[in-house]
Amino acid sequence: MTVALTLGHPGAPAAQDLPPDPDSALVEELVVTASYPGPVFWRVSRGEARVWVLGVPSLAPKRQDWERQRFERYLAASGGVILPFNGLKVRLGGSPAAAVGYLRLRSSRPFEVGRDAGGRARFAQARGRLGQPAERYSVSSPLAAGLMLHADWLEANALTTTDPTKLIRLLAQQGGKPVIQRTYDLGPLLGALARTPTGVGEACLEAVLEEVEMGPEAIRSASRAWARGDVAGALAAERTWERCIAATPGAQAFDARFKADMAGDIRKALARPGVTLAVVPLRPLLSEGGVLDRLRREGFTVETPEDVRASDLETEADPKDPGS
Repeated sequence: MTVALTLGHPGAPAAQDLPPDPDSALVEELVVTASYPGPVFWRVSRGEARVWVLGVPSLAPKRQDWERQRFERYLAASGGVILPFNGLKVRLGGSPAAAVGYLRLRSSRPFEVGRDAGGRARFAQARGRLGQPAERYSVSSPLAAGLMLHADWLEANALTTTDPTKLIRLLAQQGGKPVIQRTYDLGPLLGALARTPTGVGEACLEAVLEEVEMGPEAIRSASRAWARGDVAGALAAERTWERCIAATPGAQAFDARFKADMAGDIRKALARPGVTLAVVPLRPLLSEGGVLDRLRREGFTVETPEDVRASDLETEADPKDPGS
């Protein structure tokens, strides 16, 4: 499936000129609705080892309410928790290319000054809605301007890329559960921003402007769908941030590395008997070539709530018998 972005100026690149979206194609049989209250869990198993995988939205309202009874029972029964990365650090000192790329993106004037009259007014109106001055966006790249504007839009609407994972980490630590969570260096991707073609950057900026103009309700609606176990509804949210990042040179390799690392951590947990809890963003979890697809191709048993008997759901969520 090709992601289409509507561009608002002549000569803009067609959608097929954009880099492919690594998570556009989903494994449809894995897209289900929970048969119990709350978000969906998939089960990956081999022999006496099992990993319950909770799919989470990559973008959600801060402090999103969700039914946690089943999650808390699985957490209590687990011997450890696998989480997606806890952030992206920047090591500019160790990455000269990243430092040079960042400096090339800086500008002595606000981004909107270089736009035509219509583009300047539209960008000014968008940042004005977010309460941001023109000087904040003193960059030369439309991709950088779009990513900055999107980050400010998230903050203004109390949306976050870290919940519910941040809450789950806290609950795991409070429960004394070992946590596996990786950190990646943002430096190479930051340096790659300067090499992103202008047309692709314009496509990203257009998508961000459209999202700012539409407002946050689509994200909130998708998050509510996730909380009630409706995976298809949860996947219906706009993916502006992900599409913009995917357009950056090197992003495809980073995406593949993240999926391989998540699948590898689950694979290691399945090498020993017992129960483990894992948390993975929904699209990397369910896409073709995603985490569950990789594990299934390697011969692990991957089951949806429709595949797992109700008695199994209850037995494995019993903290009195973590190894059952």
